[in-house]
Amino acid sequence: MRKKEFEITDFSEIEEILNRAEVCRLGMADGGTPYIVPMNFGYRERALYFHTGRAGRKIDILRKNSMVCFEVEIDAAVLRSDTACGWGMKYRSVVGTGKARLIENPAGKKEALDIIMAHYDDAGAWEYRETSFEKTCIIKVTIESVTGRKAG
Repeated sequence: MRKKEFEITDFSEIEEILNRAEVCRLGMADGGTPYIVPMNFGYRERALYFHTGRAGRKIDILRKNSMVCFEVEIDAAVLRSDTACGWGMKYRSVVGTGKARLIENPAGKKEALDIIMAHYDDAGAWEYRETSFEKTCIIKVTIESVTGRKAG
C-alpha cells in the first residue's frame, strides 16, 4: 500500500468491516476479461459465502478459474471542499484474494445459507425448502490475502 497511514493492520478491524458491509463485489477472470458482480454474502472464519443460481456466467468462470478477488466498504461518504482538488472520500474498505469452490451437498448449503442469513439478520434458526437446495449454488471463498484501508 502506497500510503501506509491509510492501511488497516488490525485484523479485528478488517473483520468488523467484513461483518458490517452489506454488499461484496466478487471479481473473477473470464479468460483475459475481468468480470465483477455485487453480491449478498456472509463471512465466517476467513471465508466468504455467496449464493447464486446453479447456472450462469459466474459459475462457468469459477469452474475454469477458481482464483477470485473481492472488495467491500463501509461508512462511505463524499468529502466536499471549496476547491476541486480538495474533494475526497471517507470510507473503510477491505480488498482481498482467495480461492473459490462450489458447495454442492445439502448440509453444506444449509450451513452456508445460515451464515449468509445471519450476516443480515441474527434472528436465529432458518428453515429452507428442499427445492431451494436444488436451485441454489453456494460459492465459498477461502481468503488467502486481505488488506484494509481507511480514509477521511
